[in-house]
Amino acid sequence: MNKEHYLQKTSIVCLLALLCCFLWGSAFPCIKIGYRLFAIESTDTWSQILFAGIRFTLAGVLVILTASVPQKKILFPKKGSWGMVAKISMAQTVIQYFFFYVGLAHTTGVKGSIIEGAHVFLSILIASLIFHQEKMTKAKSAGCVIGFSGVILVNVSGAEGLGGGLALNGEGFLLIACVSYAFSSVLVKLYSAKESPVVLSGYQFMMGGVIMTAAAWIGGGHLTVTSLWAYPMMVYMALISAVAYSVWGVLLKYNPVSKVTVFGFTTPVFGVVLSALFLTESGQIPWVQSLVALLCVCAGIFIVNRGETLENTD
Repeated sequence: MNKEHYLQKTSIVCLLALLCCFLWGSAFPCIKIGYRLFAIESTDTWSQILFAGIRFTLAGVLVILTASVPQKKILFPKKGSWGMVAKISMAQTVIQYFFFYVGLAHTTGVKGSIIEGAHVFLSILIASLIFHQEKMTKAKSAGCVIGFSGVILVNVSGAEGLGGGLALNGEGFLLIACVSYAFSSVLVKLYSAKESPVVLSGYQFMMGGVIMTAAAWIGGGHLTVTSLWAYPMMVYMALISAVAYSVWGVLLKYNPVSKVTVFGFTTPVFGVVLSALFLTESGQIPWVQSLVALLCVCAGIFIVNRGETLENTD
């Protein structure tokens, strides 16, 4: 019987996954605030992509430098790993964040954070039905349904930030971003058996960031700093990616996709509350709905992880 790695302990997975989800939840209001600090209009697509490209290039540099210091040398992917880096970069950074940044510019931070919850369903479905990395069990199905019901509950809370219907370049683009992200989670799980997930994370960010920055520059994107707060905001957003994706990748290496990604249901809850606190989109925070939603999310997480534990003991 194999000894359980400490990163497979449910308590450790819970703490680290929630940290990642809190960071990602904070990205929704930060991106909207960043658009103001860099004078980026909702119709200025190339400037939005430039903003994202600089963020991810910086995130990649931070990841690689941080990982390289203890080794006293600059870390590079193995010779045969560059193809894996490129595939993850396209799914997790270029495609996902092109649609995410443009989509978020055409909807509210609250609504965007809600739609993002769909990636949990998609990640588990893709891992189970397409890549056959794990089985789709009744517990996983039930956990997803209950968890997503909490996401929907916040969505129908009646907050002003949830109105306006659906638009292809808004909510539609965010759904495309969710599909791309779901594929990237499965690819990280697959490739981390052959390459360090931290190295994969750092270099895919740099590769994707450079591609987005170059494309945006050619397309005429530009940033205008309107406040000194713009610089620490950019650094914080880079840190969100550097920390969250690196930790998430390590968790995926040692755990089933469903056990980790189900915590993604908390990202919309964090996103809704933080958007309501820092943006002027929703008037008042729907505290009652948010609390009930959080309970549903927690129940969904518990059911999926409980089911995983029972499967492993069979």
